[in-house]
Amino acid sequence: MVAFDLDDTLAPSKSPIPPRMAAALVELLDCADVCIISGGNLTQFESQVLDQIEASDSALEHLHLMPTCGTRYLRYQDGRWVTVYAHDLSDEERDSAISSLKNRAVELDLWEDRTWGDVIEDRGSQITFSALGQEAPIEAKRAWDPDGSKKNALRAAVADDLPELEVRSGGSTSVDVTRAGVDKAFGITRLSEYTGVSFDDMIFVGDRLDPNGNDYPVVALGCKTFAVRNWEDTADLVERLVDCFPAETRTTSV
Repeated sequence: MVAFDLDDTLAPSKSPIPPRMAAALVELLDCADVCIISGGNLTQFESQVLDQIEASDSALEHLHLMPTCGTRYLRYQDGRWVTVYAHDLSDEERDSAISSLKNRAVELDLWEDRTWGDVIEDRGSQITFSALGQEAPIEAKRAWDPDGSKKNALRAAVADDLPELEVRSGGSTSVDVTRAGVDKAFGITRLSEYTGVSFDDMIFVGDRLDPNGNDYPVVALGCKTFAVRNWEDTADLVERLVDCFPAETRTTSV
């Protein structure tokens, strides 16, 4: 099993995976099961990944999707995507998270006047705050909080308000709220349980494996991790991995 973060690992933030990355993923599906786990919702998975790859039904059956940091898990069965589980927030939890994110952002002067798309999004199992909006250009996101201090201040303030929920830094401008104990380690653990693939037989690839990054919880699980800076690094890695598999072990996925 090879598991990947999405934004800035397989693709630039909120952007479709480039053709080279799409081709490499399809080749990898011939060799191993592949998981994509991200704070994004299913719609983002569809537009960024599924709409960009050309793979057969048999190949897609080896693809595991974990939107909203693994609070949802989908598999491809009988020609369609099926939800294996979904850990949705209650109405009270959603309302509390939305209220705290907005109030604390205003208090910390992080509620921006110029935004692109929704600043706060209800993803069912996760509430996500995106300082510049969901559709903000990559350049604006990178410039907003280069050292992560703004995100970390907001995360800490909201965590004080919501001790019963999990509050963590997400992407470059985002903070995510889920049920307590839910992060990418939670998702990867569930993945191992549902598939029977041990951590020893997994590789996790992400761009935020530093202690303040949203990929960091996976480090403690014991599966191999590989830090990348961008999708080009990931494409290089995937192409090398594919070359390691003997040709006779592969199946036809396109």
